[in-house]
Amino acid sequence: MTTAEYLQTYLVVQQSQDKLTACIQFSIADENFACTQEQLEEFLRSHGIKHGFLQAEIDGIAKLPSRYFYRQTVVAQGEAPIHGEDGFIRFAYDMNEEAYRPVELEGGKIDFKEVAQLKNVKRGQLIAEKVKATPGKEGMAVTGEVIPCRNGKEAYFKIGKNVVQNQEQTALYAAIDGLISITDKSKINVFPVFEVNGDVDYKIGNIDFVGTVVIRGNVLTGFKVKASGDIRVVGGVEGAILESDGSIEVTGGVLASGKGYLKAGKNVKCSFIQDGNVSAAEDVLISQSIMHSQVRAGRNVICTGAKGLIVGGTVQAGDRVLARTIGNTMSTATVLEVGVRPELRSELMERRNQLKLLNANLDKTEKALALLDQLAAVGQLQPDRMAMRVKLGSTKRAAVIEIADNKDRILEIEKSLEDTERAKVDAVNVIYGGTKIVIGRYTRFIKDAAQRVSFRYAEGDIVMAPYV
Repeated sequence: MTTAEYLQTYLVVQQSQDKLTACIQFSIADENFACTQEQLEEFLRSHGIKHGFLQAEIDGIAKLPSRYFYRQTVVAQGEAPIHGEDGFIRFAYDMNEEAYRPVELEGGKIDFKEVAQLKNVKRGQLIAEKVKATPGKEGMAVTGEVIPCRNGKEAYFKIGKNVVQNQEQTALYAAIDGLISITDKSKINVFPVFEVNGDVDYKIGNIDFVGTVVIRGNVLTGFKVKASGDIRVVGGVEGAILESDGSIEVTGGVLASGKGYLKAGKNVKCSFIQDGNVSAAEDVLISQSIMHSQVRAGRNVICTGAKGLIVGGTVQAGDRVLARTIGNTMSTATVLEVGVRPELRSELMERRNQLKLLNANLDKTEKALALLDQLAAVGQLQPDRMAMRVKLGSTKRAAVIEIADNKDRILEIEKSLEDTERAKVDAVNVIYGGTKIVIGRYTRFIKDAAQRVSFRYAEGDIVMAPYV
């Protein structure tokens, strides 16, 4: 009897279905059984087992077979294939659709107005990167056969609008300023306009967008809309804050109740403003009325619609204020200021107040220094007072310089107030008493109503002429 035949009498060889393990099972438990390690390995080879021998188990069966009589023993172990991982697109932003989730502030408080987390990007900003797929690693069966692996599949950008890839096609960038949006078939886009179909309320929250914002509804009190482009509201604005680097257009008008403000880097256009605070670097264009509001324009304030009324509050313009009706029959106090940019007029007031405060502080400093100088002259100045004297001297020098700078700037602004050549106030229909007109540094109070008149500066005074 050959060795193989002898071992065949006692042993049964089995392999798993995936060919990754091979086992030996004794069919006869005989204390007289004996074999060597080499004989056992050769027996396994005769049964097609050629790879992954577990030497410790084979050696154990050869040396002390009785320990293995009543159990199945794994004697060879293959290597399973390692499949590659698929590539994927890694976004620079969290693109999970949790757009309407309130923001948690420090201390655990929730800001229910901060819910719209827009994915803003600037031109040239990274949107997403491609993570490469990894190759697989082949396995080996106990039979010596190679077990094939699967390589990972590469991911590819699905290009939408206003996005570009780098030369290696491994990264995606914004071609314009705008909002990242994933559309049908997972296309990646950057859109220059963010649209809200409804009111800006607690559902939408505050908006801060790098492009143009279009709101097809109202902006409610307490909310804020900020845009690097234009803001267009197809509705009304309550006591909200609207800030735009471009223009602001409100089709329904502003009813602010003294809350919030509108600030535009270009123009503001709306049907009416009531109890509002509006400023524009260029023009404010109103079709109906401005009532009891603070309005500032770098160039012109035009109110010439069917009503074209300005009454109450203060209206400031760099060049011109034009309205059909100014004031009312009740002589409601109405202030119109032209001839200097509103921000310069505000700066002039601030500078004058600051100069008054600086002079008052300088006076206190000089009095304290005079007292310390007297003590020093008679040799009674203590060391701590000496340090105070040095400090006060430094404070005085800084105050003198700051006062001089403020005076220079005040003179510069006052000089610009003299340049009133283009400044005028026009009343197309009528201007009523109670109106105060300021052109540059000159003021005129209107006591009696006048029809179709224009006001401008000439020969050291504000003169009234027929409107043409």
